[in-house]
Parts: sequence; C-alpha cells; structure tokens
Amino acid sequence: MLDLPLPFLNRPAASQTASPWLLVLMHGVGSNEGDLFGVAPHVPPQFHVVSLRAPHTMGPNANAWFEFSVLPDGSRSIHETQEAASRSLVALTVEAAAAQLGVPPERVVLGGFSQGGIMALSMLLTRPELLRAAMVWHSRLLPQALPFSAPAEAMRGKPLWVSHGVQDNVIPLASAHAIREHAQGLSLDLTYREYPGAHEIRPGELADAMAWLGALKPTPEPAPLHG
Repeated sequence: MLDLPLPFLNRPAASQTASPWLLVLMHGVGSNEGDLFGVAPHVPPQFHVVSLRAPHTMGPNANAWFEFSVLPDGSRSIHETQEAASRSLVALTVEAAAAQLGVPPERVVLGGFSQGGIMALSMLLTRPELLRAAMVWHSRLLPQALPFSAPAEAMRGKPLWVSHGVQDNVIPLASAHAIREHAQGLSLDLTYREYPGAHEIRPGELADAMAWLGALKPTPEPAPLHG
C-alpha cells in the first residue's frame, strides 16, 4: 500500500514487469483524482499509474493546484504561494511514490491536463532530476515557475509531449505555441501535436500520447558513430 502526501488512486503495473515505470497524473481545475484515472486502462501495462488529488478544495469533488483569476486583458493572476506549495508537495509525492514502488527517476513520467499540465511542465523545468519525461495536455507555461528552472543541461534529452486542441476555448492554442517555443530553446526532446477539438482529450490524441508513452526509453539512445 502506498503512503503519499496527497490523496490518490492507483493502478499497479502488470505483475510480471521486470523493470516497471511510474506515471503520475494531475487533473485540471475543478476536478479530482478520478478524472485522469479514467485513462489508466489505456496506459501501457509496464506503468504503475498514480492519479493525484490537488490540495486546494473548491467544492465537492472539485480541487485545484492553485487559485487564479482572469484579468480584463485575458491574462491570468495566480495565487503564487499556493502554486509554490503545490509544486513542493508534488515533488515530495513523486519522490515518495517512486521510492515505495522501487522505480528510479529515469522511469518516472509526470502527466497532466490543463492546470495539472502546468504542474507537470513546471516539475520538468524545475526538478528534472525527479523524472524522465513529462506529458502535457491542453496547458500553458507558467511564468512564475521559470525563475526556479534548472540549468538546461539538466533537461538534456528528456522527452516532453505537448498536445492541444485547435478549438480550445479555455486555454488558447497560443499557449501551446508558447510552450513549444520555450521547449525548443532548451535541450528537451519535444513531441508537439495539435488536434481537432476543444478543452478535452479525444480518443485519437489519447492513443497517440499512449503510444509515445509506451515507446519511452529510460536513457537517451547513444548517438551513432560516424567516420
């Protein structure tokens, strides 16, 4: 039984998996750990799946990683203290889950939708030593986390999946473009995709993301020798 700092749902890896992986999932604003746990049946069997509940309660079965408001110009103002505390709590939770399951950081993946995607991306940028890769669905880059970014060398070769809906009416497509531009300036191994649809993960997007997940390797492939 896992003992973690945040409430969660989990699905164990297939029993005969020699070197299991860990996928930690984080939901969006106003949701709970049951939301993304719905993708667990689609996750490759070599993964333990742990779906977390955000620490801030908004209402019955509705939680957030941090509070925010949308300003008249469309920009967002966040509760920076809550965001920093949630980022620390996620780090502790990921470390605890990996240690208890016996999964090394090179086989840990963080994934999230919307605000959960913000958390996954921020963890990759600020605490890359804790994970191999991040999966970011319909999300945005958080400027408040950037001052805490690790050196680019610490992210070298780490895979990043970013996908977004072309008609997303909650987080505009331009936010995904901003993630892409930032990631391209680092040494990350970026996979970027756009899909028809709004603020939702449709079957085709999910299938592609799971194929990407299943193809991950613990360490970068060595470069071929020439000469």
